[in-house]
Amino acid sequence: MDDSMLNLRQIKCFQAVVELGNFSRAAERLHTSQAGISHAIRDLEALLGARLFDRTTRRVELTEAGRVFAAGALPGLSEIERAVDAVRDLGQLRTGLVRIAAPPFLGATVLPRLLQEVSSTHPNLKLRIEDVVTDLIAPRVRSGLCDLGVGTFASDEDGLEIQRVLRDQLMVFAPEGHAVCAKAEVAWSALADQPIITLTRESNIRLLTEVGFESAGVPLRPSLEVHQINTALSLVEREAGLAILPTYAFTGLNGRKISARPLVEPSIARDVAIITARERTPSPATLAVRTMLRKVLRDMIPVVG
Repeated sequence: MDDSMLNLRQIKCFQAVVELGNFSRAAERLHTSQAGISHAIRDLEALLGARLFDRTTRRVELTEAGRVFAAGALPGLSEIERAVDAVRDLGQLRTGLVRIAAPPFLGATVLPRLLQEVSSTHPNLKLRIEDVVTDLIAPRVRSGLCDLGVGTFASDEDGLEIQRVLRDQLMVFAPEGHAVCAKAEVAWSALADQPIITLTRESNIRLLTEVGFESAGVPLRPSLEVHQINTALSLVEREAGLAILPTYAFTGLNGRKISARPLVEPSIARDVAIITARERTPSPATLAVRTMLRKVLRDMIPVVG
């Protein structure tokens, strides 16, 4: 006998007859006809080469072969049903875990909003947030340690699907009412005599800042260097200087008395993107969270230029 010819319907019919002791009640449970149940059982008995039930006037009872088959097959059927339910739960977003890697600033500003959105629409989904330096995000997604990554990435990152969300331009952030923000755009050359707050050389933003000053023919002499965008914003609010930061720094303003203007001549921009691993099929939860993250980013970060 080729037992691969057994099918789930036959075993479910067998289970219903075993539990109810009656073909007609088994048919009612499975929403089929009594003839359909009888046919499935006959096919199953033919495949097994053994009679599974003795039919009496009052009840249907298992034969010895039926008892042996029930002992082995029915626990397995329960496991299959649980597995089917678990997969359906994933598909219908009743359960699931999505691991997101983000740079610390976006992890502190954007992801809490995302967490709130996910909790309100899909309360059984769980998010795990890893706030790591940008250089670690792509490797974590590529290796499967994280399902999604968000940030700015090279366009030729190997093994990744890159979904661009918006353009992120370098801007000058100044205390509210500062003269440098009198115009809609600020030329790099206008910063020549201003105290400048920059990120340290560990950040790609610092490299782009140096490109901006050099292209404008203006020497960059930072008055302060800090590691974190939040620190730079706090210093700007205290009028310690002007900070050169990306557009997404808007997400950390939170009512601070700070103005920002795009820097031009030259204009320097990057893409904020969401990444997934190209060779891994994203789960339904990952796809849903990616869509929500895209919306949150667009809602929180203004379009400049």
